[in-house]
Amino acid sequence: MRFGSERNTTVAGELTGIGDRVETLPDRVLIYTDDGEAALDQVAARGLHPLTSLIRRSSLEDVFLRLTGRSLID
Repeated sequence: MRFGSERNTTVAGELTGIGDRVETLPDRVLIYTDDGEAALDQVAARGLHPLTSLIRRSSLEDVFLRLTGRSLID
């Protein structure tokens, strides 16, 4: 989700408890969860409205990184 680069860090604290993990990047906030639609509904229920949002499934590379903690290039 993107809330605007100046708001991402502030809003990330309000997303605690949604999903398994919340990660803040300079241009977006990532929420790792099993159900992206439900997570987005929870964000809206808290009165937070991202400028943009994208729900995507994990890739095989995501699974590899989670299991090994290393990238394919390492």
